[in-house]
Amino acid sequence: MTDSRTRLLGLIGDPVKHSLSPRLHSFLLARAGLNYCYLAFRVPEASLGEALSGMRALGIRGVNVTIPHKEAVIPFLDELSPAAEAIGAVNVIVNEAGRLRGHNTDWEGFLKALDSRGVGLCGRKAVVVGAGGAAAAVVYALVSSGAEVAVVNRTPSRARALARRFSSLGSVTHGGLHDLAAFLREAELLVNATPVGMTPHAEESPVPADLLREGLVVYDLVYNPPETKLLRDAGERGCLAIGGLEMLVYQGIRALELWTGHRFGDEDAASALKHLEGVLRG
Repeated sequence: MTDSRTRLLGLIGDPVKHSLSPRLHSFLLARAGLNYCYLAFRVPEASLGEALSGMRALGIRGVNVTIPHKEAVIPFLDELSPAAEAIGAVNVIVNEAGRLRGHNTDWEGFLKALDSRGVGLCGRKAVVVGAGGAAAAVVYALVSSGAEVAVVNRTPSRARALARRFSSLGSVTHGGLHDLAAFLREAELLVNATPVGMTPHAEESPVPADLLREGLVVYDLVYNPPETKLLRDAGERGCLAIGGLEMLVYQGIRALELWTGHRFGDEDAASALKHLEGVLRG
């Protein structure tokens, strides 16, 4: 129930009607007994500046930012966290008395899912498939943790550009999809940062099953369906399989911590994950 002290949080993007963020945040806020309300706002790109002015004027505490605004929102903000600046994308905005600070919690959510499984990264070799915004957060997370990264993409020039962007932070190489098999022979972690395998194309996979081997950690950022073809193939071949729903939960928890100051524990994350799995199953 809302009252005169209820604070407002939200999601801005276009479209937003299929987003799981309202379900996730509303569940966690209710579980913690926090007096906040989380709503989804469809904001066309032409109205982005007005929306952020409204955020200041109305005292909205914070918002998540989703497609297509993660990069476009940056010029309208007062400051960026170091991670958001390095990645070049914002998925969380915190309103501090009218001053808007952009954060990126995608990379933190990505790492937390690995950490919760006991997967160390320092000195490990990782292959990232994809070169878009999600891949940028993943590569930043990996190189910041001391991993050696190979970026592969169907457009090799995009993989090269992403690798060069983070080369000052650590070891980042690049190639096309034809290089995937060679990179995977030495890799200990494979990350799919493309939408391949997402509903309604759930029987597609970005990686041929015969390239997967026992002991490889396979992390698919796709969360709908919760178990993609890539993850099924990985499980059948003795890999440790991690789905994108975990990253979604952990990045959302970190956003809530930035907005509310409340600390969420492992039990909160596990309950939220189970809740979202139920939502996706319908």
